[in-house]
Amino acid sequence: MDHEFGEPTSTTDRKLCMNDHAPLSPPGADAETRRTAVYLVMSQIPPGKVVSYGELAAMAGLGRAARWVGRLMSQLPDDTSLPWHRVIAAGGRLSLPAGTAAGHEQRMRLRAEGLTIVNDRVDMRRHGWHSTELNG
Repeated sequence: MDHEFGEPTSTTDRKLCMNDHAPLSPPGADAETRRTAVYLVMSQIPPGKVVSYGELAAMAGLGRAARWVGRLMSQLPDDTSLPWHRVIAAGGRLSLPAGTAAGHEQRMRLRAEGLTIVNDRVDMRRHGWHSTELNG
């Protein structure tokens, strides 16, 4: 598996990501381990679904590290294959300003996946993703 930006390559990798009882990032993990955990969870967000920065942090075993996840995402290379556009602020708010290139691209990608954006928000009840959706 390409730990930086790739998809999980094995069933074990996917199950580790989705197992709420075994956090991907143990307490006190180094930055690389935390980064890998975030990328692994992010790679699992399906088209048409979104997750908040805080939810992504929690799924990766990082507790309440929403701001750290936001900073990490701001450092992604332009050509990343990770679905960064599916990660949004709490309450379904799009945090990238509409007048920026990244904000425009995020809105374009989300709309292409069938999401409706109203007042710079996505309906989290309808489009929110939880890792447990893939369990079973």
